[in-house]
Amino acid sequence: MAERGAVKRPLWIFGYGSLVWRPDIPHDERRPAWIRGFARRFWQGSTDHRGVPEAPGRVVTLVRAEAARCWGAAYRVAADERDAVLDRLDHREQGGYERLDVSIHFEAGAPQTDGLVYVATERNRNYLGPAPLDTIARQVRKARGPSGANLEYVLRLADSLREMDASDPHVFALEALLRQEGIE
Repeated sequence: MAERGAVKRPLWIFGYGSLVWRPDIPHDERRPAWIRGFARRFWQGSTDHRGVPEAPGRVVTLVRAEAARCWGAAYRVAADERDAVLDRLDHREQGGYERLDVSIHFEAGAPQTDGLVYVATERNRNYLGPAPLDTIARQVRKARGPSGANLEYVLRLADSLREMDASDPHVFALEALLRQEGIE
């Protein structure tokens, strides 16, 4: 509970998965951004959006990688929308994600800011962990959930990263493998 008289500040949320291309949260500003020390990996199972419990899809999470830089999108949420947005994201990311405080970096010369990111760790029931890329591709190709095909998730994320001139070898290698196998 906020202290009486406490001033609520805007909140920055860093998105690195579907939040990059489908934020569906009210925000006042969206900027390409990156965080240090994390790499994006398709190691999280999705049983509520891009798959179902009997056939989970694979979505991204972040893993610690000291020298890595993970590009995504940062959203500035107005102070009066803060609680509602966090409630919405907590529900959206209920499949095993936790909030972490991070420093969000923008284009060269722009000051960094404090923000939040949702990360799924190996401690959650939907965590699938590492697998060979061809195994991940087979799972992605088959999976479909209430939010649509898992394949769409991978392709839209790859396209969005390219639009912001961001590189991600893991995402692009998975996308290339899926395209090589043919899009259904």
